[in-house]
Amino acid sequence: MTTALIDYDSGNLHSAQKAFERMAREVGAGDVVVTSDPDTVRRADRVVLPGDGAFPHCRDQLFGLSGMAEAVTEAVETRAVPFLGICVGMQMLATTGHEYSETPGFGWIPGEICRITPDDPALPVPHMGWNDLRVDRAHPVLAGLDQGDHAYFVHSWAMRVADPGHLIAHVDYGGPVTAVVGRDTIVGTQFHPEKSQATGLRLIANFLSWRP
Repeated sequence: MTTALIDYDSGNLHSAQKAFERMAREVGAGDVVVTSDPDTVRRADRVVLPGDGAFPHCRDQLFGLSGMAEAVTEAVETRAVPFLGICVGMQMLATTGHEYSETPGFGWIPGEICRITPDDPALPVPHMGWNDLRVDRAHPVLAGLDQGDHAYFVHSWAMRVADPGHLIAHVDYGGPVTAVVGRDTIVGTQFHPEKSQATGLRLIANFLSWRP
């Protein structure tokens, strides 16, 4: 079993790699490989797409890596392997992003990436720090997590899902903000599980054990 953690110069790979390697050892999930090689992604049993920064930049970086967007698409659409998008990696699952310019995503979770607009003007944007998860529906990647478990966020933009059935969890930040989305073999987290201590490690272990 191999989990491919995609390196396209747009993710916090060091801490993510350490967290995934630790939990892969604990649950017996095989190897975690940090890779910018599309063929490695094509052979992987699981795929993780991280992302830090602006949506258009991350998309340009990913699609600028020869063959990588096609390998990711094949993993999701053809091979249907478990796939996890983190932060902007999760946002790229949407139909369209509106940060700086209108930018297409993969469209696997229909919806838009819009700027956070808290009802309370005292709440700063970016949304940075710990927040309590509110689980909207059960999902294997959230097994063992409770309402109110803490997760770590750093973002100014968030997904508005077109289908409420794709919303797995949200947080309250001057109104609901999407935290976890998913369908079929796809799941995405707006927060950083690799920085979310016990909550994040449990989610990573669940993902590595997930058999959709």
